[in-house]
Amino acid sequence: MSEVIVVIGDRLGKGQNVGKGVEAAGGKAIVISGMAADMKLGDMMNEVKADMGISFCGSGGAGAITAQSKYGYPARYGMRSVEEGLTALREGKTVLGFGFNDSEELGRRLTEEFMKIRG
Repeated sequence: MSEVIVVIGDRLGKGQNVGKGVEAAGGKAIVISGMAADMKLGDMMNEVKADMGISFCGSGGAGAITAQSKYGYPARYGMRSVEEGLTALREGKTVLGFGFNDSEELGRRLTEEFMKIRG
C-alpha cells in the first residue's frame, strides 16, 4: 500500500499536533501554514494528490465546503469528535471539517482508519 497523504488546513494556522498524529500512524502530513489555511485545503489536496484533507475552523465547515464545491471531494463538516470523523471516513468522505481540535489523537485515529478502509 502506498503512503497516505493528508493535508491539514486550520483557520488559525495551527494543525501541527494533528500532523504529528498522522505521521505516528504512518501517513505523510502536509500542514498548510498561515492564517485562513483551511480555505486553501482543496487547492493543496489537488496539487499534491492527497488522499484525505482535514479542515479546522470555528464552525468546522468553511474549508471542507470549499474543497467539496471547487474540486468535488466528498466532504463532511461541522464535526466535533473523533468518532464523527471515523464514521465519515467509513461513509466514503475524504475531506473532514472539524471545529478546532488540533490533537495528535485525531490525526492518528483518522489515518489509521483510512488505512484500514483502503486496505
